[in-house]
Amino acid sequence: MAEHTSSSITIEAAPADVMAVIADFARYPDWTGEVKEAEVLATDEQGRAEQVRLVMDAGAIKDDQTLGYTWTGDHEVSWTLVKSQMLRSLDGSYILKPAGAGATEVTYQLTVDVKIPMLGMIKRKAEKVIIDRALAGLKKRVEETN
Repeated sequence: MAEHTSSSITIEAAPADVMAVIADFARYPDWTGEVKEAEVLATDEQGRAEQVRLVMDAGAIKDDQTLGYTWTGDHEVSWTLVKSQMLRSLDGSYILKPAGAGATEVTYQLTVDVKIPMLGMIKRKAEKVIIDRALAGLKKRVEETN
């Protein structure tokens, strides 16, 4: 199994409110920073995204990618790469756990493999930057909308 990077943050909102922001792909360009466009290509029978096209601009890495999403109950979503120009693979997840008094602990896990050669240490650092920015953006977005 490939090495992954993960980090957690506590958000002052209920898990359902956090998941609502995670599931609202159309608004990703408003709070993620790296996502410039997001388009839901397919949804499941509950109306949740199954495939999403994302146009990314993370400085040195610009990419047009499609991700496949799997929803597990109301507290977990995972994704895997369907296609990309820059990436060989990408697997990630958000896992939400109630953290008492209307708060939620959000854990973000990410494994990325780029098509260009990159040292594992540099790749882990890039994953950590992506995760930390995403969690900070998610926390800000959720807490502003509650």
